[in-house]
Amino acid sequence: MMTPMRYILLVLGVIISIHYIMSFTYEEYGKATSISNFAEQWTAPKSNPLYKTPVPDEYCKPDSPMHLQDRKANASIVVLVRNSELWGIMSSMKQLEDRFNRKFQYPYVFLNDEPFTQSFQDHIRALTNATVEFGLIPPHHWHQPSWIDEERASKSRDDMIKNDVIYGGRYRNMCRFNSGFFYRHELLQKYRYYWRVEPDIQLFCDVDYDPFLMMQDQNKVYGFTIAISEIPATIPTLWDVVKSFIDANPDTVVPGNAMEFLSDDDGKSYSLCHFWSNFEIADLDFWRGEAYSKFFEYLDEQGGFYYERWGDAPVHSIGAALFAKKEQIHFFNDIGYQHEPFEHCPQGDVHTKGKCWCNPDESVDYQIYSCLNRYDKLFS
Repeated sequence: MMTPMRYILLVLGVIISIHYIMSFTYEEYGKATSISNFAEQWTAPKSNPLYKTPVPDEYCKPDSPMHLQDRKANASIVVLVRNSELWGIMSSMKQLEDRFNRKFQYPYVFLNDEPFTQSFQDHIRALTNATVEFGLIPPHHWHQPSWIDEERASKSRDDMIKNDVIYGGRYRNMCRFNSGFFYRHELLQKYRYYWRVEPDIQLFCDVDYDPFLMMQDQNKVYGFTIAISEIPATIPTLWDVVKSFIDANPDTVVPGNAMEFLSDDDGKSYSLCHFWSNFEIADLDFWRGEAYSKFFEYLDEQGGFYYERWGDAPVHSIGAALFAKKEQIHFFNDIGYQHEPFEHCPQGDVHTKGKCWCNPDESVDYQIYSCLNRYDKLFS
């Protein structure tokens, strides 16, 4: 009969064995889980004036409803959602309206791979006074391309499910669409900036300034709230493909980039760090630009969105880190945000000023699996 202690020891033995197998099988996993890397992540963060300096008053808007917006960016709030996710996106949208958009009135663009029901549209429009548009995603932007070897793709999905890789059998069309097609949608062509919003998020703090104007005036191209490590089993060949692209297109990589966020050895290996893209405030023209367009097409031709499970988070993060200067990537420290299972909660005076209701002790920012320290070190 197995005693509780023997059972515990057996489970620990299995976990340790899996860890060592992963360490030898995946070089990136070994580096990401090494003691030296953990120690680096636990190093006390250094001051980063780029995001710890308060937002200038010129971007703020007082609470008085009589104060009309006199300057706005060419921007939209973008939502990729299905009819079945109505209640989840209504929750997110209600928070966004209460915390930010009731004051600033930026338009919404809702996208779906199936037509929105009239009931869905009515519920959404009832939540805001801002303009709302609903768009259907073209099939060739969403569905798996005909040139993908479905037998190979299916085997990849089955293997990930068998090996308990999180979301191993899901989201491939969505990841490919968000990586290279959403910004091509006809409803977004008139906009320059966007804020990506998903169902069932939490916005913990008041956003009493205009982040779009700040991005525009300070020449930022990408903004994030959470930076974490990717799951190695979902992107085993992604970095090799990235290196191949860089070798073939060295002129696309800009000087003063954020390569050190992506790699400890000047690009030989990948740190697995990425900006969690379910929250993004970014420049649509950056994705539409020549460098990122060539990059996405190169990745897409390899089939990794289906033969593996390349996510839009590492793809966007690598693109932003290579094709923009590091100063053009902004950490929205003052926007408290949660998308299960992770949250960013501002600390100290920023928490107080934003009237945040999250627990700072539960913030992911400097946990072992966070990559925010690596972002900080870009500027130290």
